[in-house]
Amino acid sequence: MAPRADDEEPRRGTQPRRGSSRDVPAQDEREDSTGRRGRSSIGDARAYTPRGRTVAERGRLPRSGRTTDPFRPALQVLDGGETGQRARGRTGRAPEEPPEQAETPQARRQEAKPREAQPERGRSTTPAHDRRTADRSGTGAGRAEKGAGRAERGAGRGESASGRTEKGFGRTEKRSERERSRTEKDRRNPPPRRPRPVPAEPPKLANSTRRLRLGTVLALSLFVAIGVRLVVLQVATSPAEAKELLDLRADRLTTVELPAPRGSILDRDGNVLAHSVEARYVYADPENAKLQKNIPAIAARLSPLLAVSRSKLMADMQRKQLPDGKWTQFRFLARGVDVAIADRIDAMKLAGIYTHSDERRDVPGRDLAANLIGFTGDDHHGLEGLEARYDDLLHGTDGRRIFEIGKGNLNKQIPGGYEQYTAAKPGKSLQLTIDRDLQFRVQQILDAEAEQRNAKVAGAVVLDAKTGEVLAQASYPPYSAAEPQKVKPEERIDVPSSIVTDPGSTHKAFIFGAALQEGLITPETIMKIGPAVERGGERFEDTHPMDKGTEMTMPGLLAYSSNVGTILIGEKLGKEKIYEYQQKFGLGKATGEGMPGEAEGQLLKPADWSGSAPGSVPIGHSVSATLIQMAAGYGAIANNGTWIQPHLIKATISADEKVTPAAAPETRKVLDPDVAAELRTMMEAVVDVKGGTGKAAAVTGFRVAGKTGTGKMLIDGQYTSHNASSFVGMAPAEDPRYVIAVSMDVSSGGGGDVAAPAFSQMMSYALLHYRVPPSGTKPPTFKIHP
Repeated sequence: MAPRADDEEPRRGTQPRRGSSRDVPAQDEREDSTGRRGRSSIGDARAYTPRGRTVAERGRLPRSGRTTDPFRPALQVLDGGETGQRARGRTGRAPEEPPEQAETPQARRQEAKPREAQPERGRSTTPAHDRRTADRSGTGAGRAEKGAGRAERGAGRGESASGRTEKGFGRTEKRSERERSRTEKDRRNPPPRRPRPVPAEPPKLANSTRRLRLGTVLALSLFVAIGVRLVVLQVATSPAEAKELLDLRADRLTTVELPAPRGSILDRDGNVLAHSVEARYVYADPENAKLQKNIPAIAARLSPLLAVSRSKLMADMQRKQLPDGKWTQFRFLARGVDVAIADRIDAMKLAGIYTHSDERRDVPGRDLAANLIGFTGDDHHGLEGLEARYDDLLHGTDGRRIFEIGKGNLNKQIPGGYEQYTAAKPGKSLQLTIDRDLQFRVQQILDAEAEQRNAKVAGAVVLDAKTGEVLAQASYPPYSAAEPQKVKPEERIDVPSSIVTDPGSTHKAFIFGAALQEGLITPETIMKIGPAVERGGERFEDTHPMDKGTEMTMPGLLAYSSNVGTILIGEKLGKEKIYEYQQKFGLGKATGEGMPGEAEGQLLKPADWSGSAPGSVPIGHSVSATLIQMAAGYGAIANNGTWIQPHLIKATISADEKVTPAAAPETRKVLDPDVAAELRTMMEAVVDVKGGTGKAAAVTGFRVAGKTGTGKMLIDGQYTSHNASSFVGMAPAEDPRYVIAVSMDVSSGGGGDVAAPAFSQMMSYALLHYRVPPSGTKPPTFKIHP
């Protein structure tokens, strides 16, 4: 390849090579006869290292004034976009650090002579800053000359003045003598070197530590401000301001009650006696402007659907001011509405008329155990019967929804506004000891017999003699629990637990049992009686009069229900013992079976006995008791002398079907087992002996023990003129399973004629229903007279 001409432009452009040397020529560089150096060969070019040093400069210390920062060129570009030399050449202003001027052949010849006398090879005795000063001093004068102009152009292009000078830059003219002398003078007296400026520090926020500290301070300040504001709102706010805020919010709030699903009432086998079914309630918003303009028309459309009079609906739609001065926005129009009817009302889209989820109490059996179960009101709370007694358990806890609404035409919930929702908690179900099938049959028999006898009221109780569970409890007259408002309140009472009567002769069994327990009599005891006795001026006669001095057995006295014989036995006991055993058998105190408003009855304390009390008390007068009390007392005789509290509740069932058995019933010992067995045998004579008062109570195939009674009903502290005729018995007598007590208030007739037939039918069904085997033995033969 032919060598390049001296006047040609260098191929690599006008930019200087990085790190070129100005002081050290190449090793094989030669001077010609004129003193000018020749061009460097290709080997010199290859001698350059990537770091910008020639091979000859390796190992040598850098020239003074040369920066050691490899990033200095880049920073200069960032500061001004050009190096210092180019900036000086264009603006004429001296840079902070004077650039090195490109070397000319004349300068190299000047430097070559003293270099031979240098003590150290390759070192120049002239400091680098002297050379830069000399270059700086000659720059202004030589700019007019041609050679100086070319050197200036080379320096402006950033070329270095090393031994690698190319042909185009070697043709410079000789400097004038004046210039050379000025240059030598400047070299000998260099100006003081300016200190290198220190780069300015970066902005404060560029420091990451400071940014973190500043952010932490700002965050803490924000939290402190929020906390202070909360304290001010909650503590520093005056009561008046707080009340004003609450009043403003209350004006926009509306409340909707969410009724809790009411628990069901089930029989002992899980059959439904009463439960709640899905329904709707219809309500009006009297503050709705469109409703107020069309009240008559809207009421006319709703009246046939809700079965409510038009006048009542119009009254309920009128605006109503509350005691606090606010106007109500919610008024019930109807509750327990069928879902289908509610859907029709919704489809009408009547202004200010709305429907919401509700429930209605449904009684599948209608009058089945209605007096026992009771009913609920429109607010789903129990009003009578077991519905009232266990209302807290059945009702559960209502929920509530409070939310903000707009005013006028914007009477809708405000999206994103205040809303509070409290979910309803379903009530628990009540499982009774009642057997639905037995209840139905007992109630059916009672209704028929009571109607036949023209009874005013009547009641019947069936007890499990072993457990005290009430298997049936019926009242007459019946009523439909689905329509309780159609009957009078006194017709809805539960007769067995609410009606108090003189027990009459059924009380005599307690006197005989007490005398047996105290050893005053035995089943073989013989007693002389007469037609009547007089106590305290009162004459007490027998319904089966006997001649004076007639001897009778204990079973005979019971069979004929002798008042005279019972009074004589009572005198042996004494009034203290009579009162004691009355309490043991459960008289004078409510049994606690579970019915609300259960009557306690009344006992005459020994201190209150009058002169006639020894004659009236033993035969069941001057004493008042309920039918359930008498049934429980006979239950003690049937259960081998142990009294068991009668109870209606078997278990409670939660919404998640968790069954919790009821608490164990109270028990106490009244008679010894053998005494109770003897008494039961004696009581069989009432049914088996010819002429016995309870002959009509017999049950085919079973031995029956019981006692008839005739007393007076006590209403508001006054005895009625009717007879409270009753029969209380048990079967099978040898090992009783069930105790049944029947009572009717009739104008005439005793227990044997009125109540005994009903008892026979009820006991017969109960024994067959529970598949009780017939008695394996025949009743003993009783003697009335010895």
